[in-house]
Amino acid sequence: MRHLVFAAVSSLALAACSMSGQDNDTGEETTASADSGSDYGYDTYSDDNLADSMASDDQAMTRTSAEADGNSSNMGSADAIPDPEDRPIMQAQVVLDRIGFGPGVIDGKMGMSTENALMGFQEANDLDTTGELDEATKQALSEWERIPATRVVTIPENWGEVDYVSIPEDTAAKAKMERLGYTSLDEKLAERFHTTIDVLKQLNPNGRPAGMEGQGTASPTPSSTATATPTPTPTSSAPGSSAQTAQAAAESFFRPGQRIRVPNIGGDRIEPGAIADRGWQRTLAALGVGSDQPEVDRIVVSKAGKTLKAYQGDKLVALFTVSSGSSQFPLPIGEWDIEGEAYNPTYSYDPEVLGDGEGETYQLPPGPNGPVGVVWIDLSKEHYGIHGTPDPETIGRAQSSGCVRLTNWDAARLAGMVSQSTRVIFEA
Repeated sequence: MRHLVFAAVSSLALAACSMSGQDNDTGEETTASADSGSDYGYDTYSDDNLADSMASDDQAMTRTSAEADGNSSNMGSADAIPDPEDRPIMQAQVVLDRIGFGPGVIDGKMGMSTENALMGFQEANDLDTTGELDEATKQALSEWERIPATRVVTIPENWGEVDYVSIPEDTAAKAKMERLGYTSLDEKLAERFHTTIDVLKQLNPNGRPAGMEGQGTASPTPSSTATATPTPTPTSSAPGSSAQTAQAAAESFFRPGQRIRVPNIGGDRIEPGAIADRGWQRTLAALGVGSDQPEVDRIVVSKAGKTLKAYQGDKLVALFTVSSGSSQFPLPIGEWDIEGEAYNPTYSYDPEVLGDGEGETYQLPPGPNGPVGVVWIDLSKEHYGIHGTPDPETIGRAQSSGCVRLTNWDAARLAGMVSQSTRVIFEA
């Protein structure tokens, strides 16, 4: 794990993405909100692993069902309820995600991000870069064939205490909120397992894990929850009020305490003492991202390939699909330095900087649904940075406002790999 040496970034330059970062200098504000039931509150897996209680435990995957049922943790249930389906693409995706070649949203389907991840793995292992799950690649991935595509976990009871609120479209209304947190338990759960709400529903027909005998409805599933992204009806309550929280929770398909099948993402162990900022530690837990990341001395962003590659010397150790630049704010080709990082940053909305003409500026609160997601990596090129997003499904498909955008979980992972000595190269 690379221990970050950046000073607290209290005021990063305005960017084309209109980012003005404040990383809660001491972490106290973020920590306080986490302790009071924000979207980062969680029960740790164990004393020596500060990931949440749904953390991966690959050893449990090989236990007998009887041993699994007797395990008090969530992990044993993976064997107690075997997955009835063979999911080869999803299995490859969870393995690639674990070893640093991010497939983007894990959905069990071949797509651009999965093809990019496969090409990265193939390049790193001196294979033909086909982007396909061919026989040579399957053989190279066979080292991890014991890792199943899915596992069964229990949603923590304290997720019912999280403040889920609808996020208004109006920028002025957003600026009045305390956080731009998750809008529902479903959304929080999908981001935790690097997937979508629709995929989680497919893995849990009628609200029960696929493979559970006598599947029935585990919890009420009103017709209003049929959409992939629940959008609570606006109320007259103030943002963050208990009425709005209860309404958002009521529109979730899943419930605290429910057992569900999820993509078997791993690499989520958080070593005690590894992350100095407690608020950031809890963000990593919320994203299923571990503290042990490779140190990289060079990252290369390809506009044409829509990828970010991370290197140790000449060795490719990670690859993520990205969105980068637009016709109005093109990716600045060249070499840049990393100036610093802001964790859970605030966001300065400036319509003039965004090319929308003159207008009022607003300071938007932090949160995973903020315009730059959970982290901002500031670059020496004025107005540019690398950051997360509230819309993971759009990565590689939608243009950015000049910056390099990744899923929140990939951006958080990258933040653990880089330092101010890491070279940043943007290529056409």
